[in-house]
Amino acid sequence: MQAIDPAELEAQTGGDADLAREVLELFAGQCRSILPRLADPALPRDARADLAHTLKGSAAGVGAVHVRALADAAETRLRADTGAVPVDDLAAAVARALAEIAEARA
Repeated sequence: MQAIDPAELEAQTGGDADLAREVLELFAGQCRSILPRLADPALPRDARADLAHTLKGSAAGVGAVHVRALADAAETRLRADTGAVPVDDLAAAVARALAEIAEARA
């Protein structure tokens, strides 16, 4: 399974290859910025839930379906205050998406 669904990305960008590259770069930057803070248990749960929500929206915008689903699950758990949030799976999905983006650039 691909980390970035090309059909979703094309639908989100109207088939514009330059726009697709731009939104993928923005997504990659957000992942690098958000993920460490999302994993920081010292941050309040509501702040971490907001970060998960932002990542979920960004992932949806580029077709990173698995990242979106895991960010959604993290947001739900954080808002419900139902214990620890497993960030390892989300981090792995983000890593796969970032690797796919880097490969596409090469």
